[in-house]
Amino acid sequence: MEYHFGEKLRAVRERQKLTLREVAARAGVSESLVSQIERERVSPAIDTLLALVDALDLDPEYFFAGYRRERPVRLLRREERSSFTRNGALYERFAQLEGNQGIEAYLITLKGGEATGSREYGHRGWELGIVQEGRAELTVGKRSYTLGAGDSVSFKSDSPHTLSNPGRKTLRMVWVITPPRWDGENR
Repeated sequence: MEYHFGEKLRAVRERQKLTLREVAARAGVSESLVSQIERERVSPAIDTLLALVDALDLDPEYFFAGYRRERPVRLLRREERSSFTRNGALYERFAQLEGNQGIEAYLITLKGGEATGSREYGHRGWELGIVQEGRAELTVGKRSYTLGAGDSVSFKSDSPHTLSNPGRKTLRMVWVITPPRWDGENR
């Protein structure tokens, strides 16, 4: 993408009725440099651009307003959610964003007395859980935590951890894992 700082700089300078020399003096740069930037002969270093922004009393956003990258949005309708059962827990996938910095999110449903997870090993990454309804018992390493509706928990997932439902009511939790741990085959 091409940036046109010079066009914007010149337009503001002329609107403010300032000379090249005045803007250069305010910014602490040479008149020649300001002229070259305006004519798109050189691209300013970030510190020079910020000095010019200050000299013209602008918001830096002005120069970058045209640079808005479109980011992909993944919409998943309720009826399109994939699901699977693992160790008695029903996992309904909300999202999975790929890559090392991605996430995956689930609605986990556990009936009374059921549990999921591993007491033997953890995995790299982080996890976040939010109890929607019911009670949960989370064990991370050797410590256990009881959670009720509205409670949330987050932890580094390299320690062994299990999630269980100690009550009779169904437990429903929103669960987020980063980076993604499971794919279509690895469950």
